[in-house]
Amino acid sequence: MGTGAVTALRSYAPDVYLSAESMNVVDRKGGADVTCTVTVKVSPRSGRDEIVGLEADGIWRIRLKAPPVEGRANEALVSFLADSLGVAKNQVEIVAGHAGRYKLIRLCGLAASEAERRLCALLNP
Repeated sequence: MGTGAVTALRSYAPDVYLSAESMNVVDRKGGADVTCTVTVKVSPRSGRDEIVGLEADGIWRIRLKAPPVEGRANEALVSFLADSLGVAKNQVEIVAGHAGRYKLIRLCGLAASEAERRLCALLNP
C-alpha cells in the first residue's frame, strides 16, 4: 500500500497518526502470538452486511446494516469480521478510527497471509 492510503486516512481521521507500515497487513510475531492489522472503509446503513472489495490503495470496503449511532456500527463490524473470519470477537479490535469510516483493525491469532486469504474468499464472485 502506498502513501496515498496514509493521506486518505489522515484526511478522514486527522487525530489519528498511522505510519505507512501500520497501514499494511503485517504479521507481528511475539512468541506464539500472531497479530496482523487491516485497514477498512465502512459504509453503515447498507442493505446487508458484506465485504465489497479491496481498493487499489489496500483498503477493504465493508458494508454494514447497523447505523453509526452510539457505536452500533463498530460493534457490528467487530461481530461481522469475527464471524466471517472464523475467530472470536475478542480477537478483533478497532485500533483507530472509532468515529470515522476508515478504521484500523487488529486481528489477533491470525497471520497476515491467512487474513488476506479469508477476506478474499468472502468477496462476491
